[in-house]
Amino acid sequence: MTKSVKHTVDHFIEQMGMATHREGMPRIAGQILGLLLIEAGPFSFSELALRLEVSRGSVSTNTRFLEGLGMIERVSKKGDRCDYFQLAHDPYSKLLQGSSQRIMKSLSIVKEAREGLPASWSDSIQRLESIERFYTGLLESHAELLEKLKSS
Repeated sequence: MTKSVKHTVDHFIEQMGMATHREGMPRIAGQILGLLLIEAGPFSFSELALRLEVSRGSVSTNTRFLEGLGMIERVSKKGDRCDYFQLAHDPYSKLLQGSSQRIMKSLSIVKEAREGLPASWSDSIQRLESIERFYTGLLESHAELLEKLKSS
């Protein structure tokens, strides 16, 4: 790998860490995802820790987190007892489905609150109806994007 390419790869990995951190997720999770996106895997715990210069404990915690989101998957290599990680098949659809489930839960909470308020709380009801429309539109856009992802 040339120095220029190494710089580009390292910069991408670091920026993915920063981007996920801004979204409220662990920085190391973003770095792991960045590495798996830009370099061929799979990578073992030790390889991830060495490549990212983080502890194996951080790798363990963050690979479990990314597995839970459906972004990466644990794989094995014949004759090797180590666990390896690679980008999951269709990770973006899984991420979108998880997001949709969280939005549906929030929508349910908002609807329940709105339905429990008396009509005299019209200002509150209007605000809750507004966020219901937002969540509903978001779910519709997620459904459209999922269909596009399935057809590509």
